[in-house]
Parts: sequence; C-alpha cells; structure tokens
Amino acid sequence: MCERGGALQFSPVKLAELHSDLKIQEKDELNWKKLKADGLDEDGEKEARLRRNFNVILTKYRLDGRKDTESVDTNYLRESMDSENDVFDDPKLEKLWNKATTSGKFSDDEVRKLRREFQHHQDKVQEYHILRETVSRNEDIYQNVISPSEAHVKEDLLHSKHAELKDKHRNVQASFERLRKLIHHGYDEDSDFSEPRVLELWDMAKRSNFTEDELDSIKEELKHFETKIEKHQHYQEQLDLSHQKLKHVETIGDKEHLSRNKEKYAMLTEKTKELGYKVKKHMQDLLARLSKGGLNHNEL
Repeated sequence: MCERGGALQFSPVKLAELHSDLKIQEKDELNWKKLKADGLDEDGEKEARLRRNFNVILTKYRLDGRKDTESVDTNYLRESMDSENDVFDDPKLEKLWNKATTSGKFSDDEVRKLRREFQHHQDKVQEYHILRETVSRNEDIYQNVISPSEAHVKEDLLHSKHAELKDKHRNVQASFERLRKLIHHGYDEDSDFSEPRVLELWDMAKRSNFTEDELDSIKEELKHFETKIEKHQHYQEQLDLSHQKLKHVETIGDKEHLSRNKEKYAMLTEKTKELGYKVKKHMQDLLARLSKGGLNHNEL
C-alpha cells in the first residue's frame, strides 16, 4: 500500500506517516487475533472497530479507489505551499486563524506554534468526518446483509459505532473551544508544554479525577512524550531537506554525491518511519490509559 502512496506522488514525510499508520493497524490486528482466539470478541465489536480504522486510513490517504479524489494528494500540495498563504478547509477555523494572525497578540514563534495547533484540529475534524461516513456506509451494509436472527448483534455493533462517533465529536468540539480560548487569552507563559497533542492530553488529565501525585507522574510522562514528538519533527524536516537535495544532485549527475545522498535519504526515511510509529503508538496508549482514568505507573 505504501507503494500506491508513492504512485500518488506523496511527499517522503507523507509516505512515512502512511507507513506508521499501517504499522499501528497491523499491530492492532495481531492483538485482535489473539483476543479472538481466546473468545474475547464474541460480539465482533473489536473487529468492526479495526475495519473502521482501516477505512479511515484508506480515505485519509486517498487510497479508497474513489474516482472523485484528486490524483495528487491535497496534503502533499499543502506541504509545498507557503504557510502564509495556507488556508483551512473549515470556514470557522479559517475565520479564527485570520483573527489570530491579525490580532498582533502572537509573536512569530507563537504563530508557528499556533499553526501546528490549528492543523492538528483540522486533522481531528477530517478524521471525524471520515469516521462518520464509514459508520454510515456500514449501517447500510448491516441493514441489507444481516439476518433478523442476528438483530441483537447488529444493534450492539451500531451502538458501539455511534458511541465512538459521539466521543470523536466531543473531542472535536473541545479542541475548537480550546483554540477559541487560546486566541482570546493568548499563550500561558508558564505552560509546561507547547506541542498540541501533549497540551490536549494534559488538559484531558486535568479534567479527570487524578490526585496531585498522579498528575505529577502524568506530567513527567508527557514531557518525555513531547521530547519524542520534537525528535520526530526534526527528522521529518531533515527528510524533506534530504529529498530536495537528492533531487538536485540527480540533475547534476555526480555519481559519488548521488550515492552518498541516497544513503542518507534511506537512513532518514527509516528513522522517520520508526519515530513516527513510536509517536503514534505512544499517543494511542496515553489516550487509552487516560480515558480509563489512570496510568499504569510501572510504565512511567
């Protein structure tokens, strides 16, 4: 499937992201097979969730074979655009972004940080819409295929899907509200974190019923997680630069330089994939543990 991504002219960074998403999906499927073998997914709820997640990946990367998708990925085009000219798909988000950039309240560094936050929110909105469409399509399939004798199973599965969708919608609303407050009040200079995903997790932890000691432990883990994210972002930037340099060297035709640049590019590609997977897996684990109301302190 990553080869199909290459055929769609994804950037190296986008291909690495696809690789990480597919690796997470593969691990989840292996875990599910073990659960199924132990009879722990009798209602098929976890299998249905896996299928939905896979459909989200296909749609997210334009790999679902739809004729109405563009031949070149829009995120790839966005990566090559000047950030000052970039726009957000959601009109409400674009309006809020314009308000932020014209307020004079944020420094250049804060505007760059803010843009990551807005992009993170837009990604969440996109995933919500993809999931909603997937759930809708699956509902039609269940209505047409499942026999009356399996009606109770169908009802449980649909309830699970709608609960997941409702949870995603709440997260999107909370994310937008956080951005709105951020634009109004500005950044907190005493904030412990700057990365959007970490800030979101920290807000989630503070809204839960954790003790002060537990919050201290969570804060320490989140600091480690933010360092991991920053390292991944550094390698993404290096991979992009290496790709540009490789294309330049290819036009010159210097075989020695070409060989060295190919080696460096291959190394950066693998490192970016590896770190991308670790970041996504760590995020997945943190979300699961925080939503259950606690962290396993052996993992801290």
